[in-house]
Amino acid sequence: MHKQPSSDPIDVFRSRFPYAYYLIIAVAVSFFIGSAVALFLILLDLTTVTRQAHPWLLYGLPVAGVFIWWVYHRFGKNSAAGNNLIIDEIHAPGGGVPLRMTPLVLFTTLITHLFGGSAGREGTAVQMGGSIAYRIGGWMKLDAGDMRIILMMGIAGGFGAVFGTPVAGTVFALEVLAIGKLGDLKALVPCAVAAYLSDRVCQFWGAGHTHYAIGFAGGFDGKLLGWVLLAGVAFGCASRLFSWSMHRVKDLSGKLFVATPWLMPFVGGCIIIGLVFIAGTQDYLGLGVTASHADGVSIVSAFREGGAEPFSWLWKLAFTVVTLGMGFKGGEVTPLFFIGATLGNAIALYAGVPVDLMAGLGFIAVFAGATNTPVACTLMGVELFGPENVVYFGAACLMAYYFSGHAGIYSSQRVIIPKFGWVKKDPRHP
Repeated sequence: MHKQPSSDPIDVFRSRFPYAYYLIIAVAVSFFIGSAVALFLILLDLTTVTRQAHPWLLYGLPVAGVFIWWVYHRFGKNSAAGNNLIIDEIHAPGGGVPLRMTPLVLFTTLITHLFGGSAGREGTAVQMGGSIAYRIGGWMKLDAGDMRIILMMGIAGGFGAVFGTPVAGTVFALEVLAIGKLGDLKALVPCAVAAYLSDRVCQFWGAGHTHYAIGFAGGFDGKLLGWVLLAGVAFGCASRLFSWSMHRVKDLSGKLFVATPWLMPFVGGCIIIGLVFIAGTQDYLGLGVTASHADGVSIVSAFREGGAEPFSWLWKLAFTVVTLGMGFKGGEVTPLFFIGATLGNAIALYAGVPVDLMAGLGFIAVFAGATNTPVACTLMGVELFGPENVVYFGAACLMAYYFSGHAGIYSSQRVIIPKFGWVKKDPRHP
């Protein structure tokens, strides 16, 4: 027997005009995601300025960590899984992505930054995007296939809006799901629309983005390409160290504080305070996009000679791993930008190559290695820095991707095409 066609007007419209159907969904998703990300960015700027103006807030970090633990323990349920929850729901629908994730992650990320935790903003934006998109899909009573696509729209919209890179956000939503394969290309156009419109809505509300620039435009040079490839290896190893350290700290702290989990962020906050005293600076707290003083180390300063110390990247790595690995909230990506840019600065001074170029390469390549998204990060380089050095962007990102291994920051990523012959395909993938 043949299945009777549905008489539901929405099903009829979807079958006849699929792209128009997804466009309508993307417009609705984009307005709410762009607005939420704009609110987050504006509040995050105020929070950062407040912390930098009142350094003593750092001493409240341990208590803030306990408060964040209590909030998630009391209201979070499965929201604590963060980005991995969204990726899992795309791979295997059924668990759901609660709307409570949006206010929870927004509020607790701001608390983390206010008291000096070293964290980013991408994770927060993507989680807000995913939870908002999932709720809209629920209201529209979408089936499992459309839910997957709307969740990918949420990832694209959140990423594109928070960094002002809609093209990279589009590809990131498809590429981050699995290692070695782009996601469902059916979602490409909806994700592109969601990423672009979310970014435009975010800008409409007055949320700005930091502008970075690479002045080098010397064209192709074989010797320089050689240094870029070697630097790509270093960027990949830094990505691997970050991911490995993050997973080890989470596992170890979870075992040590299994009976008193609230103590984990308290101890983590105390360790951050201790690291500040050892490093002798607060430059490695917070986002790290700009410093609170003229001689401070930041992402922006890494693009000029003398703008970073040789081991600034390692300090930021340690601060971030302790912060996020011991229960505080926020993203990993902006700290990865910091790690990459300052490592690139150090490599450039050793190799005698342009500092701004190498800082920019580290900026995108360490991120590419840690998230296993070399295509998205290459496109991010073009969107942020211009197309003149795209060959170097691609070379650095691909090398970092290869040498970062398979254990990225998202444990829910599936290995579809292994990077090495001795690594098996993920058994969760059919």
